[in-house]
Amino acid sequence: MDFIKTDVKTCDELLRSYKTSGVTPRDAQKLIFNGSGVDGKDVYNISAPFLDEGVLVIAGRVESRDSEQSEIMFFVEQDGVWIPREGAPVFQLQDPFFTRIAGELVLGGVETFPNPDIPDALKWRTVLYKGERINTLTSFFKGPDGMKDIRLVELADSSIGVFTRPQGEKGGRGKIGFVRIGSLNELSTDLIDEAPLLEGQFTDAEWGGANEAHLLKNGLVGVLGHIACFDDSGDRHYYPMAFAFDPADGTFSDIELIAVRDAFLPGPSKRPDLMDVVFSGGLVRNIEGGTAVLYAGISDAEAQKLTIVDPFVKFEN
Repeated sequence: MDFIKTDVKTCDELLRSYKTSGVTPRDAQKLIFNGSGVDGKDVYNISAPFLDEGVLVIAGRVESRDSEQSEIMFFVEQDGVWIPREGAPVFQLQDPFFTRIAGELVLGGVETFPNPDIPDALKWRTVLYKGERINTLTSFFKGPDGMKDIRLVELADSSIGVFTRPQGEKGGRGKIGFVRIGSLNELSTDLIDEAPLLEGQFTDAEWGGANEAHLLKNGLVGVLGHIACFDDSGDRHYYPMAFAFDPADGTFSDIELIAVRDAFLPGPSKRPDLMDVVFSGGLVRNIEGGTAVLYAGISDAEAQKLTIVDPFVKFEN
C-alpha cells in the first residue's frame, strides 16, 4: 500500500490536528477493581480483555500509589466489578500486554531490577511468557536491558513481526523499530537491538512506542501506541496514537492521535506531573460499527475505557 507521508509531527501539532478533526469519543467509563491483593492499591495500564478458557480476562498493573513495585494480576468481571481471578498466577512485572502466536497465548510485561551503574535506581527489560492458557504460562524470553514496549504480531504468512523501542544512542528518548522472524525461537537480544527504526515518527525531544499490534484483513498491521513529551515545567504528556504498517516493504502511515486525557473521566494522578498521561493498553475493534473500545491507563493511577472511531478501518478499505 502506498502511504502518503508528511513531515514528522510534534505532540503539539498532532494535538491541534486532533482537536480540529471533529472526533468525538464517547462512553468513557472507569473500570472498578476490588478483591484480595487489590484493596488499597491502584490498577492501571491494563490490557484489553481477552478470552482464556472461555472467560473474558483483563491483565492489570497493580501497585501502591507511592510505589513503583508492581504486580501483574488477572481479573474477571463480576456484577460490574473486576475481581482477581481465582487460581491465576501473579507476576512481578509492570504494564501487561498479550497476543497470540501459532495458537498460543503470549503475555509480556516489564521487569525492573537494580541498576548496576546507578545506586538506588532501577533498570528494566521486557519479559515474555507463553502457554496454552494463563495457568500454563512460562517465561521464554527476556529482551535487552533498558527496553520496554517490545510487541509481537503474527502476520498473514504466519511469520512474526516484532516491534522494538530502543533508547539511548540509537533511539534517543525512544523510537519504534521493526524486524520480522520466522518463529519465536529466533528471538534474541541482538536481533532486537539491531532492528531498523521506523524513521520520521518522532522528534528527538519526544518519544513513543507500540502498545499493541493488530493484523488487518489485508495483511497490513494496525499499531496502537503512544507518543509522549515533556512541557516547559517538566510535566509529562502521553497521548494514545495509531498508525498502519506494511510488513511487506516497511512503509507506514503518519501517526494520528486517537484520544486525549480530557475525553476520559476526571480522576486521581500518581503524581502531579503525570496528570496528562493516557497509556494505551489495548483496542477491541467493533468491525461492523466502525468503532473500537480503547482500554487505557489514566494518570498512572486508574483504568478506563472509551469508545472511539476505529483507527484502522480506513486502511482496510
